[in-house]
Amino acid sequence: MIDWLKSEWLKLTKNYCDSPLAESLWKDIELHYTTKDRHYHNLSHIFTMLKQLDQIQTKIEDLDSLRFAIWYHDIIYKSTKKDNEEKSALFALKRLKRVNFKPERAQSVEHLILSTKKHNILVTQNNDNAVLLDLDLSILGTDWNTYKKYISNIRKEYKIYPDFMYNPGRKKVLHHFLERENLYFTEHYKKQYEQQARENLSREIKLL
Repeated sequence: MIDWLKSEWLKLTKNYCDSPLAESLWKDIELHYTTKDRHYHNLSHIFTMLKQLDQIQTKIEDLDSLRFAIWYHDIIYKSTKKDNEEKSALFALKRLKRVNFKPERAQSVEHLILSTKKHNILVTQNNDNAVLLDLDLSILGTDWNTYKKYISNIRKEYKIYPDFMYNPGRKKVLHHFLERENLYFTEHYKKQYEQQARENLSREIKLL
């Protein structure tokens, strides 16, 4: 997996910077996503999103910007903080400036990353944004065994909190998603993942 991810990163960045800088930025990414406290928001999550992106038959307006957004959307992640997306977006802007990514495209990456904070339909201004949000939440629509591993890993990331604090907060998040008209924004994910995702969320709530 690591070798594939590094190869994908180098392919993405080759048009924007030289190899030494690309290698340096890769090490930066690897360092952030492999810290011991990351059980779900790690390189496996990025791997899954990029693999799915390759398989989606849809019109992407700016594929490189979308890929950069995937790479950087969880670069800063601490379960005790509420500004991870803002910090990740700022981190991305600084790195994209180093690779001479056009400012307007970098700003697009920033907006894409910020949209993952609430996964609200109001922020899906274009199809690229909708695709990013669906990729990010695709885990919700997987089979139950895969989903169980996901919720176990999420719980590990929040291990600082006892059950009496964690469970109500988790239930609130799950109910928030279930109350939405649609969990997903693209037709592909609505058809392939929506029903299973709702079943998984409902089943998890009963376990909390």
